[in-house]
Amino acid sequence: MLQRSDTFVFSNCETCADKSCAVQMLSNDDLSLLCDNCYEASFEKGEIILSEGALANYVVYLKSGLVKEYGKGDQHQEYILQVIKPHSYLGLHSIFSDTITHYSYMALTNVTVCYIKLPVFSAFIKENGRFGYEILSSVCNDSVRNYHRFIVQHQKKIFGKVADALLYFANVIFNSPNFILPLSRKEIACMIGTSRESVSKQICGFESDKIIKVNGRCISILDMDKLKQISRVG
Repeated sequence: MLQRSDTFVFSNCETCADKSCAVQMLSNDDLSLLCDNCYEASFEKGEIILSEGALANYVVYLKSGLVKEYGKGDQHQEYILQVIKPHSYLGLHSIFSDTITHYSYMALTNVTVCYIKLPVFSAFIKENGRFGYEILSSVCNDSVRNYHRFIVQHQKKIFGKVADALLYFANVIFNSPNFILPLSRKEIACMIGTSRESVSKQICGFESDKIIKVNGRCISILDMDKLKQISRVG
């Protein structure tokens, strides 16, 4: 179901500069069909884009901004799977399973998304091999990256986990050693499986060792090689 947003507009997919690799495989006729079944929406930081447990009537394409993918355990403890960058799809796993949204998606910044009606999106996968290949490739790469990160983190101590998180933001999300953390210390703890206090203490430790420089949520990695070594031996 569509979540609340102040703005819903029809998309012009033919002239969009933010097409996904999959949509670039569509013919002009298919792009026209996509336009008729695609709605652009804007969300502010903190708003929910998709809710866990809701019926998946749409696939959501992230045009701009950052999004948090997360779920909640039996004790309502939040666990964060990943931070999602622009030009990615949200909720793809649902279209290949039971059409139920299995995770929630929250805007970490102001974001723009496109809601694509599920029957049309599914038809493109079934009828256009190149489109389907790009979607399957996206799902597989996403799954492998997350599985690897979870397995590796499970085997590491706190200093290795926090080093991994900082490298994840620098190398995967921002492609820069200087960035603003999109997650709070508590949210980072939910992503790497530890406590907020442990995250804060370890970040302070890295700063004391002059591995990073910290100013609120602004992070500058001063010694990338050292941080990678800590991650490796974690």
